[in-house]
Amino acid sequence: MLAVTYPELNQPVMGQQPEQAPPAFHLLAKPTGAACNLDCAYCFFLEKEVFYPGSKFRMSELVLEQYIRQLIESHQTKSVNIAWQGGEPTLMGLGFYRRTIDLVEKYRRPGMTFLHTMQTNGTLLDDEWGEFFAQHNFLIGISIDGPQPLHDIYRVDKGGGPTFDKVMRGLRVLQKHGVDFNVLTTVNRVNADFPLEVYRFLRDEAGATWMQFIPVVERINADGLTLYQQGTSVSERSVLPQQFGRFLCTIFDEWVRHDAGTIFVQTFEATLRNWLGLGASGMCVFNETCGAGLAIEHNGDLYSCDHFVEPDFLLGNIQKRHMIELVSSPAQIKFGQDKRDTLPEYCRECDVRFACHGECPKNRFILTPDGEPDLNYLCAGFKEFFHHVAFPMKIMAGLIRRGRDAKEVMPALERIFADVPRNDPCPCGSGRKYKQCHGRAPARPELMAMPESQARSKLARNGA
Repeated sequence: MLAVTYPELNQPVMGQQPEQAPPAFHLLAKPTGAACNLDCAYCFFLEKEVFYPGSKFRMSELVLEQYIRQLIESHQTKSVNIAWQGGEPTLMGLGFYRRTIDLVEKYRRPGMTFLHTMQTNGTLLDDEWGEFFAQHNFLIGISIDGPQPLHDIYRVDKGGGPTFDKVMRGLRVLQKHGVDFNVLTTVNRVNADFPLEVYRFLRDEAGATWMQFIPVVERINADGLTLYQQGTSVSERSVLPQQFGRFLCTIFDEWVRHDAGTIFVQTFEATLRNWLGLGASGMCVFNETCGAGLAIEHNGDLYSCDHFVEPDFLLGNIQKRHMIELVSSPAQIKFGQDKRDTLPEYCRECDVRFACHGECPKNRFILTPDGEPDLNYLCAGFKEFFHHVAFPMKIMAGLIRRGRDAKEVMPALERIFADVPRNDPCPCGSGRKYKQCHGRAPARPELMAMPESQARSKLARNGA
């Protein structure tokens, strides 16, 4: 298909849907590029500014209109998600997003509905933002790494100062105005040792009912930096595989006994969908293939994935080729299928492959026990987690198939595990003693003697 020009904007428009075009896809728009008012130590995106020397990192009116129009034209579904991320997207100011709403109204087709989402550090939110989000039914993701001693280690401002109080102030603004929100917590080498403290803080103090736990895995390149998804070693901030597995297992045990049906944890929801064999987990990392979660930079450059914003994965620019041509290009289709096609034999024969599918390609850089490449760095942790949750997942899947509510797993487990002697075999059938399996008491380290706060710019100067 050849792109034609749009007379008013003199930019590409869609002639017809390419044969390989997906009916819908998810696109993270970065209107400020890598620009941010914080300097989080583990942020993989701050270094991306080197790809755009001299840029002011602000999406222009022209690119914004092209983005909204082409996104709507590209969707064959009536529901479209317009997602903003960064850097820090609120640096664009409210006027930018008011213009977005106007453009949606300009280009929408009859019957279309739109979900507006934004991932933000929350530090710039005030009542005006809260009123706008509430008026237009935005879903806001707030980045917070747990209680203050854990959050302020890595999530700092440009001066290396703490940000916890500012983030919580922004979160309270959302709550005050009744804005739907979820929390995104990056799991790093420090807070991974405090799973219950993190989970209970998010649940009880932050008031979150939907949580995402994203593992920090920073690959160290040959130059000692983390700009590209290259290298086979990781930074000292990166979570350890078994550490991440224990983190998930500990939170799951708390959740499945007390909060199923009222608190939603993205990883657990995706795992249950895979146990039900629904085909799509709701998380790209746990799907068999990927490629439907792209990223667009402030200047219209479209990349294969948010985690692969680097030259080798640049598909093109929407000011030169229509978005749907790039999304359905052979390069992008291959990118998505490679996730499945490059799985090592160790993964293909794994008993929990159906739940994991090798997780995210960016993390597949270690060797299997047989020396085959492309094993996921977090494999040991994920295997522990998927094996640990198998018994409750089977119960929940069975309940759902019978038309029952998954939260009935809570009284079921209470009956099953009631009065089991600690040294008896665990009723889950793992073959381990109850005290070493579902009766294992979680470690409870003290929230004290935390490392000093770390800023990304300081680490880069010193060679992260």
